[in-house]
Amino acid sequence: MAAPRIVFHVDMDAFYASCEVREHPEWRGKPLVVGADPREGRGRGVVLTASYEARQFGIRSAVPTSQAYRLCRDAIFTPPNFRLYVRTSREVFATVRTFADAFESGGIDEAYLDVTARAGDWARARALAGELKESVRGRHGLTCSVGVAPNKAVAKIASDFHKPDGLTVVEPDFVEAFLAPIPVNRIQGVGRKTNERLEVLGIRTIGDLAAFPEDQLADLFGAWSGHMRNVARGVDDSPVQEWTGPPKSIGSETTFDEDTR
Repeated sequence: MAAPRIVFHVDMDAFYASCEVREHPEWRGKPLVVGADPREGRGRGVVLTASYEARQFGIRSAVPTSQAYRLCRDAIFTPPNFRLYVRTSREVFATVRTFADAFESGGIDEAYLDVTARAGDWARARALAGELKESVRGRHGLTCSVGVAPNKAVAKIASDFHKPDGLTVVEPDFVEAFLAPIPVNRIQGVGRKTNERLEVLGIRTIGDLAAFPEDQLADLFGAWSGHMRNVARGVDDSPVQEWTGPPKSIGSETTFDEDTR
């Protein structure tokens, strides 16, 4: 039987906000919102991200900036600077890539690394993740959180476990116990509507999902049920591999000052 894989999920902490703070040290420690001008509560845009200081006031991504302004009138609001974020992402992940046997970008602020050969065992994997974090901090002045697990799905959940600047290691024998109490909406792809349908069934945690009858889940969710159930049981065989094709999606949004038809 092959030894379990060792996979990292590296997730930058409040990436856009952290890039802005690095450029503007006087903003450090203050509630910072990256998004549209709130216009003293009359603005129409949305929050892209917020610093952890701003999140303490309940400000989150996709919240209207007018609401964010009401939640924290002392917050600093700054428009997004995507040139800065793209350039910083390229620099940071060039560093992160050097720790990997195999590398897969997950977006501008996250990536998966297969480190099975390089780490060899779980103790060394923990140390390697610590070295990666220190390298990102020392070279780029930013923090990241790292989840270490036998596969991509569990590593992604683990990276969000102790944010910011976290390091969570989930060895194979502890995967199911680690996942069981975590809210089911932490599974990638379980959005608001799916979460609401699961709640009706009494499924609130990943452990609830793992224990739910497989046939009933398939009747309700079709092929998607198999993926959800596998993740709930800590099973994910998808490889860490770099995407070499064109971008899978490109998004653009505009918020107008007045309603239109």
